[in-house]
Amino acid sequence: MKRIDCVSCGRQDIDKNTIGINKKLLGLEVKNFYCMDCLASYLNTTVEDLNEKIEEFKDEGCKLFE
Repeated sequence: MKRIDCVSCGRQDIDKNTIGINKKLLGLEVKNFYCMDCLASYLNTTVEDLNEKIEEFKDEGCKLFE
């Protein structure tokens, strides 16, 4: 799998769950990804809220998350 970096701050090698939450909230066809900090800022929320959503999606069996 190719390395994906944050489009906003340049943080390198974003993890799979961060890629998953980008796709879940911004659309499956998204081409540019944000790290958790930049995504939270972009969506006017907190990293903690995003992590809670990831856990909810995992519990629901969403295939975008590990």
